Order: sequence, then structure tokens, then C-alpha cells
Amino acid sequence: MANKLYQMTPKEIVGELDKYIIGQDEAKKSVAIALRNRYRRSLLSEEMQEEITPKNILMMGPTGVGKTEIARRLAKLMDAPFVKVEATKFTEVGYVGRDVDSMIRDLVEASIRITKQSQLDEKYAIADEIVEERIIEAIIPGKKKPANEPSNNRNPFDFLLSGGGYQSQKQQYEQQQMEQNTQNPDEKQDVELAREQVRQQLRQGLLEEQFIEIQVTDAPKSNTLDLNGEGMGIAIGNIFGDMMPQKKKNKKVRVKDARKILREEEAQNLIDMDQVIEDALHNAEQNGIIFIDEIDKIASGSGYRSSGADVSREGVQRDILPIVEGSVVNTKHGPVKTDHILFIGAGAFHTAKPTDLIPELQGRFPIRVELENLDRETFLKILTIPENALLKQHKALLETEGVEIEFTDSAIEEVATMAFLMNEQTENIGARRLHTILEKLLEDISFNIPDMEEDKFVIDADYVKEKFMEKIHPEDIDRFIL
Repeated sequence: MANKLYQMTPKEIVGELDKYIIGQDEAKKSVAIALRNRYRRSLLSEEMQEEITPKNILMMGPTGVGKTEIARRLAKLMDAPFVKVEATKFTEVGYVGRDVDSMIRDLVEASIRITKQSQLDEKYAIADEIVEERIIEAIIPGKKKPANEPSNNRNPFDFLLSGGGYQSQKQQYEQQQMEQNTQNPDEKQDVELAREQVRQQLRQGLLEEQFIEIQVTDAPKSNTLDLNGEGMGIAIGNIFGDMMPQKKKNKKVRVKDARKILREEEAQNLIDMDQVIEDALHNAEQNGIIFIDEIDKIASGSGYRSSGADVSREGVQRDILPIVEGSVVNTKHGPVKTDHILFIGAGAFHTAKPTDLIPELQGRFPIRVELENLDRETFLKILTIPENALLKQHKALLETEGVEIEFTDSAIEEVATMAFLMNEQTENIGARRLHTILEKLLEDISFNIPDMEEDKFVIDADYVKEKFMEKIHPEDIDRFIL
């Protein structure tokens, strides 16, 4: 499956990430090279492809510096299957936790979703033509269907015994000929003219609000018996599902809504789900990326002490190891080899160090990237430069109620300085500190909006200092104003 991201050069990938994430160039560079190597590998012979395994990455850095954000942005950028998991969820229930294989099952589901969507996109053009005919048929019905047509409400056992209501092509052709012969030629011409008129009006968008009655497939909710809660389910209600005729139901909707409903239904009928699943499994095996967050939380803090929690953590590491090394995991869609899936581990590593992971797992993350702490200049850039910058978000939110806010340069500098100093003096929570400060700063304006007469506010350095004066102890004031 062609992938736009893999065909981008490493510099272009970094350029895309720069739009949303400030700094952390080392981490971006490593991720970009890992993705480019995927593309390079796909150009090699099959024998050579088998030999080249992805070089997994371990990101280390305090919370709020952009580890998860890099992963999230990658997921949005790419068509490749991507899954983010928390390593801690495998230890939640003591020794049991959640089955580690579930990350591969989630990856397969993500891959099926992507592959199915790309195939649907290809079929929409054909589906649109069929939909147009169905809408015209709903507005100006053709010849009524014969009364002897099999009904949907027949007894299912009658249906099975009578050969499943099967009609040969010859019978279908004869039936069509009979219908055409019984229709008056003048009548037929009138219907055709009226339909042509409706088709023109549809294409000009004149009938969008008109209500029509359409027939849609009634998909019953299936009762699924889920084994161990891991998606390896047996759909009890669907055991005879394929043998039964599909139930239809009538729905009265506007033309614009009918187009959406029928478009999805027709495109769905045009795709081959077996092919989708086959392509999706291949895509997950060759292009899949799994981001394992909080990997430091499963590292044992010290080598000699072995408390209950540490035993559990080490157990999780041993469970993750075969998946990262390469093994076959059974999913409900078929077996998946994990040899060529790219794993990106991330953790703050405050208390534990990467060397506290078991040696085998350390060896499976050969590329180590350390993300640096955010300084005052970085905070300034985070507030203003990215496409989804925090100041832009807050301005847009308040503009919805007709209030315009403007931040002076000195106010932005003050907020950045305050975020930096708060992180230094108290807990370092990285860029998330900016959320805390801005929420507090705009709290009064936001709360009083409906009753205020002014529709423009200028926020300057004095306003920022005044807002946080009472939050800071007198002896610390000077440090915050610097």
C-alpha cells in the first residue's frame, strides 16, 4: 500500500513535526530516519527484506517535553497502522494484568480500519453513480415489483429448504423481459423524461432538503461471546447470519442524508472484505508502529530488592520481550508476525534508569534518544509558533462569544518565565505547566463573559503579575518577576 509519509525524506518528516512540536530535534531526527529506513527496506529484494529488522527507539525525558506528542503527530501524519499503549496497563491487576498480545490485536484492528477506508475511498466514485440512481428511483419509482417476489419476513426454515431463494440468471432475465413488455411505451418515455429532469435537479443541488423514503439494510446487533475480553470473540447471533436473507427497513430521510447513508452502504458492498483483511495483516506486519509509553514504570528500581511489585514488573518485561524480538501472535483475523513492527519506547526515567530494564529488552531498543528539558525560550515558542499554539486556541475559544483578547509581547514573556520558574521550583511537568497558567490567567474573563460590556481585552505583563501575586509567597515574588 502506497504510503505518503514513507516517501517523504527525513528532513520533510521533521518539517511536518516542527509545525506542532518545538525543539527535541534529536528525537524527531531518530523517528524520521527509522521511518525512512522502512521505505528503503521496501525497495529491496524479499530475501534482503527478511534480514533487515527495524531499529527500535527508546525516548527518555521528563513528562511534558513532547514524547507522546511526537507519537500522536506521527499517527496523524501517516497511513501506516499505529497503536499507542501504556506499559503500566499490563501490571494493573498485580501479576495478571492485561494480555500483552492485545497490543498486536489493537494494531491489526487499526490496520483493518485504515485499509478498509482506503479501499472505500477508491469505490466512492462508483458508489455515487449507484446512489444517484437509487435516489431517483425513490423520487420517481419505476415499475412495481411483482407480488411473487420472495418476502423478507418468510420463515427462515422455508428459505433454507427452498434452496435459499436462489434464482438462476435465465429466470432473472426472463422476469426482466416480462416486466419491460408489460409496460406501456408512452408511459416508459414519460418516466424516463421525469427521471432525467430529477437527475438534473439533483446535480444542481435543488432537492437536498426534500424528504424521500429509502430502503437500507437492517444490521442486527450481534451477541458476541468475548473470550478473556481480548477481542477473540464468537458471534453467537451470526452463526446462521450468512444463510439468512438480509433484512431491509424503510427510512424517511432528507436527500442529503440519504446520499451519505446509501454511499457508505454501496461502497461497502463493492469492497472485498477478505482482500481487505489480507492486505491489512500484511500492512500491520510490514508497516506497523507500536508506541509503548511509560516503559520506565515496568523497570525495577534496584537490582537487589525484589518486592511483589518488582516481580510483577519484571514479568511484564519478559512478556513484552518475545513480541519485540519477533514472534507470531494469533488474532481473530489470522496470525501476525511481529518481526518487522517498529517499537518506540518512552519514559521519564526519573527513578529508574534504562539499565534497570532486563538486558534482553535493553538490547531490543538500540537507539537511545534523550529529550531535553524545556527552557524559557522554548516556552515562548510553544505559546506562539505551532499551528495549534495555546494562545491561538484560547483566542479562538473566546471569539466564539464575541470577545477578542490580545496578548502583548511582554505578557507572553512573563507567562513563559513564570512557567519555567514554576517547573524549576516545584514539580517539573514540562509544557503542561502552560495550560495551568493560561487557564488561571483567563479564568475571570472566561467566567464573566456573558455579563461583560467590553468586547476586547489587552493582556499585558502587569495583568499577569497581578493575577499571580497572591499565588506566590512574598519571598518568591522577585524570582517570578525577573
